Amino acid sequence: MNDPTTPSERYLQGMATRRAVLGNGHVDRAQQGVTEFDRPFQELITEAAWGHVWSRPTLSRRERSIVTIALLAALGQDEEVAMHVRATSNTGATRDDIREALLHVAIYAGVPAANHAIKIAKQVFEQMDAERAA
Repeated sequence: MNDPTTPSERYLQGMATRRAVLGNGHVDRAQQGVTEFDRPFQELITEAAWGHVWSRPTLSRRERSIVTIALLAALGQDEEVAMHVRATSNTGATRDDIREALLHVAIYAGVPAANHAIKIAKQVFEQMDAERAA
């Protein structure tokens, strides 16, 4: 019988992928905020999203990053769009890639969704450029 306090292999793979994509600092901050209430949710997304989907070999992390940003933009998930735009520094997706994905969003999910995501991406790029210059 499995010990429920021992992380699964899928969880460990997910955490490694999550750290590679989002960065240790982001993941550490997120982990510090976990409570007993949201621990099952955090385990679910670490195993399912990061350990299963993001860890699959068919699409590269760059490609997954582009798809993820487009989907989040289409859904209006502003905080997640910003987080994943920032993560492109770890996935290899370029600003040109993001722009093209958001043009796609404009056609298939609507101009307002793409316009809002473009504003978010520009803000994140400005922050990233300022951090790099400092």
